Amino acid sequence: MSDIRTSLRGLVREVPDYPKPGILFRDITPVLGDAQAFAGAIEALSLPFIGQRIDAVLGIEARGFMFAAPIALRLGAAFVPVRKPGKLPRAVDRAEYALEYGTDAVEMHQDALKKGVRVLVVDDVIATGGTAAAAVQLAKQQGAEVFAATFLLEIAVLKGAEKLGVPYVSLLSY
Repeated sequence: MSDIRTSLRGLVREVPDYPKPGILFRDITPVLGDAQAFAGAIEALSLPFIGQRIDAVLGIEARGFMFAAPIALRLGAAFVPVRKPGKLPRAVDRAEYALEYGTDAVEMHQDALKKGVRVLVVDDVIATGGTAAAAVQLAKQQGAEVFAATFLLEIAVLKGAEKLGVPYVSLLSY
């Protein structure tokens, strides 16, 4: 596992002052662009949950989809998209979360999860934790058991994982 972490860490690029001055952005697109590294990341993110009876994998828009869909396939689970407002065509449940200035929200179809299903929440990065915590809230609102969450990368200094209220795994921590 440390080999894949070392490989992935070598691919993640640091982009200073993006999206605004003072922010050091971690660009994961080189991981996506390397088929072997991407496959290794999917396997490493899936491994702790193999045999854990995960019924559904919730992928958070947009980059979370790229990790959640193959993880769902690997685990033999359903894929459920968690989207920005106004993107889903049927009745939705909505969860809001705080931003630095204001609020945002994510939505999930009201019939996406059956009561009692075990879910895994997946996103590419956890920073402040608002979006992932909102996805956890949506799953619980529909009566699901949130088994855990997993992320390629965690910005640990922001302590976003503390907002989740569920166990989590991240491959890389900065």
